[in-house]
Amino acid sequence: MRDLASASPKARAAAAHALGDVTEPVEKRRAVDALIRALDDDHPQVRMEAAAALGELGEPGALPHLIKRLDDGAAPVRQNAAIALGTIRHPDGFEPLATALREGPADLRFQAATSLAEIDPARAFDLVVAALADKDNEVVGAAALSVGAIAKALDDKRAAALPALTAKLDHANPGTRFDVAYALAELGDPAGRTALAAALNDIDRAWDAVSALGELKATDDLAKALAAREAPMEARVLAAGKLLALGVDSEPARALLLEGLTVRKVNVRGLAIEQLAEVGGEWAKEPLQKLARSGKGTDLLEPIAGALRAIEGRK
Repeated sequence: MRDLASASPKARAAAAHALGDVTEPVEKRRAVDALIRALDDDHPQVRMEAAAALGELGEPGALPHLIKRLDDGAAPVRQNAAIALGTIRHPDGFEPLATALREGPADLRFQAATSLAEIDPARAFDLVVAALADKDNEVVGAAALSVGAIAKALDDKRAAALPALTAKLDHANPGTRFDVAYALAELGDPAGRTALAAALNDIDRAWDAVSALGELKATDDLAKALAAREAPMEARVLAAGKLLALGVDSEPARALLLEGLTVRKVNVRGLAIEQLAEVGGEWAKEPLQKLARSGKGTDLLEPIAGALRAIEGRK
């Protein structure tokens, strides 16, 4: 609270960010009041962090102030205001976001497509379908993902969602085509499988590509992902786990999961342990035990123990 009044914009921004973690009711009320004032700070970084923190606190009383920031001159501020409105999910945030989706700048339209679906999926459906015709590639991609998410949650929207999405599979922008393909995969439709498989060597999209191909049970493409050397190791480990979970007897998949236990990055080791908890057999027990005895396993003893229990339980 003291730092929020600091002369340093960097300190004020850091303080606004930290206040989003307050949970004690009385202190939370104080934090909300201070963050609302910070939305008028003369530095955009502070306003951006204040908007994000208010979303984390989930306080409906901040809605009018966040709605005002949808017209902020700084793109990160208006984006975070839109994210916060979606996180709070109060009905009063719907119409301002609907207006933003129709009339706002591209960066705001992009976020509004997501936040509207979080507030009221059924009401948002026609709006985000209409946004598939937006002239901005990223807005179309965000709208496609929202259409897919809504149709996955609401069965009655599926019949309208599938043709609307399929019509965008030939979009000129490859990133937009990927988003459309991902949305279709979420609905179990393989029409965009080619676009998903093409992204397996894309460092930014490989994880999502593997996730979507897993939804489609596309075992041939998942097998190719194991050897996609340009893909992040995380995506390859995920592909190995999904392949084994689908019942494919794949020695390369088992080998990759065990290799994941030995890599330098702790998050990859953690992911490999998580996958082995789901699909590991007797072949995984000794490598897991070896990891537990090594320095690389020090911070992972609990998930290792959980994986070993899961394997023993399946046996």
